[in-house]
Amino acid sequence: MLSSPGVFGFSGPNGFILCRAAAGEAEILTLAVDPDARRAGLGRALVELAMNVAALAGAESMFLEVAEDNAPAQALYTAAGFGLAGRRPRYYRRADREIDALVMRRDLNSSDVAPYAGPTA
Repeated sequence: MLSSPGVFGFSGPNGFILCRAAAGEAEILTLAVDPDARRAGLGRALVELAMNVAALAGAESMFLEVAEDNAPAQALYTAAGFGLAGRRPRYYRRADREIDALVMRRDLNSSDVAPYAGPTA
């Protein structure tokens, strides 16, 4: 997937983010942080880095989908300035049920995106 046009990602020993930017929009495809490294700022740093790179690539907004039952991820994205833009019913399948995806969006205007400051831990 990384060889596809507009796709970019960043990784380290405790996490990674994979994104795509095209036609003035960007999308976080996936974000993962090792459970032992969570709540130390790595997820936020990866999201900020991705927003900066997407803005430099010409994206004016960034989107993502997050499971409705994933409160920690929703809190991370809300703290990074994302807001609810829509819903995809039954988008995620769990062993015992289907979960809606919340579609979140954030503008990437230069005044809105803080420069990447690196991980806080």
